[in-house]
Amino acid sequence: MNDEQLLRYSRQIMLPQVDIAGQQKLLSASVLIVGAGGLGSPAAMYLAAAGVGKLVVYDDDQVDLSNLQRQIAHDTADIGLDKVISTRATLKKINPGVSVEAHKAKLAGDTLTREVAEADLVLDCSDNFPTRFAINRACVTAGKPLVSGAAIRFEGQISVFTPGRDNSPCYNCLYQNDGEELQNCARNGVIAPITGIVGSMQALEAIKLLVGCGKPLTGRLLLLDGLTMEWHGMRLKRNPACPTCGSVSHR
Repeated sequence: MNDEQLLRYSRQIMLPQVDIAGQQKLLSASVLIVGAGGLGSPAAMYLAAAGVGKLVVYDDDQVDLSNLQRQIAHDTADIGLDKVISTRATLKKINPGVSVEAHKAKLAGDTLTREVAEADLVLDCSDNFPTRFAINRACVTAGKPLVSGAAIRFEGQISVFTPGRDNSPCYNCLYQNDGEELQNCARNGVIAPITGIVGSMQALEAIKLLVGCGKPLTGRLLLLDGLTMEWHGMRLKRNPACPTCGSVSHR
């Protein structure tokens, strides 16, 4: 690291859990973020600020006026722009030293398989069931950590899946792929700070995993009720009969 980087990341480097070695791990890391909306915005912004060296962002949507209430990577002047382009501009303003790849596309098929394989870690900031299950399958196949978040109304949830490690379940162990569509913000509404809370926590879990500090949310699901500000935790067990991860060997 040069002198400018040492100063930029000094408040992280002084943490014994991070130090120089941990910051170097962040600078060398590549994170795939699927979705540049309510969750992807704060998650990407904090990861850029923290110095994650490469961020790859996928989203196939454009900025709409209704997004601005919660999707903080975008502002009024961005209406009509591709979300990934707006996000990249925001991240580069926060930290010009971070490499940001912006892809306006729905991440699927061979492209999804390749991008997951090339990343050190994946953040699922999407808002639909098919994408979530596809990301989960790709992460299980590649053995890549997955940080999954969701937010709706006044409710949020977050979990971490580490395929092949710590007897981790996968997303399919938690939710069954029965073709039922997830509820989304467009149909049910969402209070703005909930997406910020969950997206920020996704960034924190990602940093912990990349640095190798603390205890990640593997095998746990955190649920937030924003109306009462109560957190509830659930232990998740791996399903040996899971169609996605049941045959994966663990260490």
